[in-house]
Amino acid sequence: MEERYYQKEIETMPYEQIRALQSEKLVKQVQHVWDNCPPYRKLMEEKGVTPADIKGIDDLHKLPFITKDTLRETYPYSMLAVPLSECVRIQSTSGTTGKRVIAYYTQNDVNLWEECCARAIVAAGGTKEDVVQVCYGYGLFTGGPGLNGGSHLVGSLTLPMSSGNTERQIQFMMDLKSTILCCTPSYAAYIGESLKEQGYKPEDNSLKAGIFGAEPWTEEMRHDIEASLGIKAYDIYGLTETSGPGVSFECSEQKGMHINEDHFVAEIIDPETGEVLPEGSKGELVFTSLDKEAFPLLRYRTRDICVLSRKPCSCGRTHVRMSKPMGRSDDMMIIRGVNVFPSQIEAVLLNEGYAPNYQIVVDRSKNNDTFDVYVELSPEQFTDTVSGITAREKALAGAIRTMLGIGPIVHLVAPKTIARSEGKAVRVIDKRKLHD
Repeated sequence: MEERYYQKEIETMPYEQIRALQSEKLVKQVQHVWDNCPPYRKLMEEKGVTPADIKGIDDLHKLPFITKDTLRETYPYSMLAVPLSECVRIQSTSGTTGKRVIAYYTQNDVNLWEECCARAIVAAGGTKEDVVQVCYGYGLFTGGPGLNGGSHLVGSLTLPMSSGNTERQIQFMMDLKSTILCCTPSYAAYIGESLKEQGYKPEDNSLKAGIFGAEPWTEEMRHDIEASLGIKAYDIYGLTETSGPGVSFECSEQKGMHINEDHFVAEIIDPETGEVLPEGSKGELVFTSLDKEAFPLLRYRTRDICVLSRKPCSCGRTHVRMSKPMGRSDDMMIIRGVNVFPSQIEAVLLNEGYAPNYQIVVDRSKNNDTFDVYVELSPEQFTDTVSGITAREKALAGAIRTMLGIGPIVHLVAPKTIARSEGKAVRVIDKRKLHD
């Protein structure tokens, strides 16, 4: 298909111009934060840095990092950089890993965020002729509001479905002929399963594309979703802390997500030392928001592990691309002394022919770690005999052992027994009390 852009001049801007624009914005943003955000000013003072030291993008590395802990410690208002009367909205993290982080938005912050989401929708082929079904959660979760606003800007008919109530999702999808689906990848896979159970074939729906994010997913899962729904599946990335979805998005090439560099600067650092790594290195992703007025974050450590690339893209966009996150520097579990990422287990499941509906449960008994993996069977797989399922459990445990070096106890469970999340899927339950 012919590549379309929402803001072509910006999205195809030459690299030198992007750098110049980033430098100009960074200088202003650092001054704004210094003047209006005491906790960050304190971090700068501790590091011996003042706004005068930041002349452009090449000086970014001089600034201190912000972590999620910083934001929790300054809850609820301390990182706010404008008067509360200038804010029109809050969004919030899920709080699954601790106290919630509240992000504040001025009207201009909302406008720029929605523009980023509009770019993602257009990159997925969206136009004013499309029907965009938004099944991300609405409310405090950023997914629904972000894609909803982006769809409005593109001029598409927007179905603000929110998450859950799959029967109604399917009814509206079929009756209103939705063409673009926006939700978490695990929910997209579930909709695909449900359509099949109702006797629909992929060609029976009107969908052409899906924009999926908010949780990790693999290439194998992408192909499964594309096959079950008859669509092209696009990745989208964002964080509540930096605005929400739309920080980066995939184009038709599907080889990494273009970061909206006129609004965000990305760095890759060594998670242990904080040293900035050269392009192409695998490390922790760090973002600086260049335009956010109410909640501007400089050098925010995302904990996501990925790679950045400036290789030319066939779509014509010049903004740097980030790989799919390859795990997180903080969701790595150490089980019996072995580093384990959930993404490794998901890769094994998909390779062995299982759907990525699973849960990892880690506990401790008599000073030893217990390691259980619950995996949902498809209706076809569930018809197997008890002895057949036991054999499959052993085989899958062996495949995971080959990948990790340690083996879990695998439990193959009935279809739809693992809860489908409306926001981010809860993949890991760690019951060990490791911090007492």
